[in-house]
Order: sequence, then structure tokens, then C-alpha cells
Amino acid sequence: MKGLTIIITWLVLCVPALAAPPASVNANYEVFSNGMKIGQVDEVYSRDKDHYTLTSTTTPLGLLAIFKPEKVFASSNGLITQQGLRPVHYAYQREGDAGKSVSAELDWATRQLTLTTSTQRAQLPLPDGTQDRLSAMYQFMFLNLENVTSLDFAMTNGSKLDNYHYAIGDTQKLNTPAGPFDCRYLDSQAKPGEHRTELWLATRHHNLPCRMIVTDPRGEQLTQVLSSLKIVP
Repeated sequence: MKGLTIIITWLVLCVPALAAPPASVNANYEVFSNGMKIGQVDEVYSRDKDHYTLTSTTTPLGLLAIFKPEKVFASSNGLITQQGLRPVHYAYQREGDAGKSVSAELDWATRQLTLTTSTQRAQLPLPDGTQDRLSAMYQFMFLNLENVTSLDFAMTNGSKLDNYHYAIGDTQKLNTPAGPFDCRYLDSQAKPGEHRTELWLATRHHNLPCRMIVTDPRGEQLTQVLSSLKIVP
């Protein structure tokens, strides 16, 4: 029943947004660890009729570049449906370290999710509305979050499948290096011992993420904030 509740919440409460999603998005983010800048993330979303592609490149900066200079790459591609993005393939890899590579194949015809790491390959049932770690951030473009108080969905990072819950708050003014934005605030409302994720989505820019803060159980924070944004309608 829990899985059914997640599906209903995602597909019914979150109806398609009024503004048509863009043809392409170039978004750049600065990454901070406890206030210290450690990296840059460059993301590209593009639409070709009913297909999409997403790429993300993380480049270490500062002290992190000295100890872990390898770039991190992620990609997602799949279909665009009336419910938004339907990922088919997700991949993650760290430059020069094949042992950290993971991938996910989402077979919607057979409802099978295949997860592949360097040490194992597993198959799981594929819940409706499942997103991958990258597509989840761009699925918001297709959702109207007005008068919606919570959001639940399944997401895979290539090595596992988890259920995610967000409480949806009011709009807030947010200043970023890319400029000021009106944002919808989302909070994962983590339980003790869990990671907490907070998101700020630009309401006038297709609900694209402007800031994300992940706080681990020890209180350590990783912050990703928008530094530039280019949208092609």
C-alpha cells in the first residue's frame, strides 16, 4: 500500500504545469562544503520531440581538487510523457576510477529496474513515476506545485532504489550568484540519523533548482547554488 500511495501522490496531486517546458537548459552551480567552495557543477538538459537527454559534470575546486582532482560525470536519457520525464538509462562515473561506476536501466515495458555496479547486477520491480538522481531535479519542470503540500516518489542512484518524501512550503525570495529568484521551498523532513535535503525551486523559471542543501546526521552541510542559467524556450 505504501508504494501505491507514492504513485498516486506523484501522478495525481502533481498535475502538469501550465508553462511549456523549455527546449534546453544550461545550468551552472557552485558547490560548498560547510561554507568552503569545493566544486562546480555544469548541467545541460535538451529536448528532441518526445526524448530528452541530461548531462552533469562536477569539477573539483580548491582543496578538493588537490586531494580528489577527478571529475564526476552523470547522464540520463529517456522519454517525455504527459507526466513528465520517464528515464530509460542513467549512468554515473568518476574519472579514472571505474570501480565507482554505476548505471540503471529502466524497462517500462516489463516494469523492471536493472542496477549495475562494479561488483553486482540486480533487478527490482520498477514503480510508476520512478526518477533517477539527475532526472529528478528536472522533473519539477513538468509539475504544478501550487496548493500541493507534499511530494513522494521513487528514485534510483544506479546502485539502489529509495522512496523520497518532501514537504512543500511557501515561496521565498532567494539571492544567488545568478540573480534573485522567487522560489518554492521543499524539505525532506529527515528523521534522526537520516540525511536532510532542502530545495529551492525557481517558480518563474520552470521550477528549476536554485539551491540545494544536504545535511548529514552529523550536521555537515553540502550546498549547491545556482551561478548561471540559460533557458531556450
